Amino acid sequence: MHPELPLVFEIGSYVGLGVILLFDLLYVVKRPHIPSFRESTLWVVFYVTLALAFAGLMWAFTDGEFAGQFLAGWLTEYSLSIDNLFVFVIIMARFSVPRKYQQEVLMVGIVIALVLRGIFILLGAQIIANFSFVFYIFGLFLLFTAYRQAFANNEDADDGETRFTLFLRRKLGVHDEFDGSKLRTTVNGKRLFTPMIIVFIAIGTTDFIFAIDSIPAIFGITQSPFIVFTANVFALMGLRQLYFLLGGLLDRLRYLHYGIAFILAFIGVKLFLHAMHENELPFINNGEHIEWAPEISTWMSLAVIVVAMAVATVASLLHSAHDRRNGVSTDGREKERVESAVDASASEQTPPAPGSRSGEGDTH
Repeated sequence: MHPELPLVFEIGSYVGLGVILLFDLLYVVKRPHIPSFRESTLWVVFYVTLALAFAGLMWAFTDGEFAGQFLAGWLTEYSLSIDNLFVFVIIMARFSVPRKYQQEVLMVGIVIALVLRGIFILLGAQIIANFSFVFYIFGLFLLFTAYRQAFANNEDADDGETRFTLFLRRKLGVHDEFDGSKLRTTVNGKRLFTPMIIVFIAIGTTDFIFAIDSIPAIFGITQSPFIVFTANVFALMGLRQLYFLLGGLLDRLRYLHYGIAFILAFIGVKLFLHAMHENELPFINNGEHIEWAPEISTWMSLAVIVVAMAVATVASLLHSAHDRRNGVSTDGREKERVESAVDASASEQTPPAPGSRSGEGDTH
């Protein structure tokens, strides 16, 4: 059964979240800077506290079941958002985005992600309402995604991305240097795009891919579009600050992808069992519900998600500490990329504009 929350609570939540996001966007645009460790920590704590307070309000307005669904969905989306950060670090390093303007890039990425996920949530809710068998498809898709998350090699994808980047540079007319955070600039009297346009395309493509993975996952926890959307908003709101807080530590979370893979596989099995319990496909059990298929409770899902992330994080930190004690380097492809991102970000100097530039560039 779909959760039914008071309409006034839903409307108030949308308005409140909209105000917070608007303030965050204006803050980044009006005051571009490099967040300190303390500032990033305070903002992350603020958004986590806000999410927990929201769950408390949901509990007060309805009951613990809905609050549990929100917490399980939020933690799932939060873990996938952390996985997102690995890709963001690589993108920032690959295109040498000046650290001062990385906040704006991240904020644009968050807005794109919210729009894409909002569309997918509406589509997903309609599909689920009309075709219950879609849970079989979602379940199989998440099992495949879990396997890919744990074992896939990304080298071929990296080569494809490089070819795509070169194609964009040729077709769009992209200059080699940034001009602040502007999308276009003037060089020798000719209007050109800056590399920022490719960064935004890369971020948007990443958001699209992660939206495809994350929406089926959270629909395995709740079928309420309101809970799905708010869980996504709360997971994404602190992502910008988390990037600066954990940017130099992500390489130590070497087992994080296994934890995420386990969560996706668990939700995939949960969806498949739910599909069996609600089965209407005529070639399965003669179109009858499969009564013996168990329904996994919200609180069990929440416990599994928390334990999986805790085990992956603790195992990663213990492995990192063991390597440091034994003087073992943790070099690897992912570590090399993350370190290059940190090195590229460490410089606070924006590449100087060529003397041939003239006029004001367009802002995004």
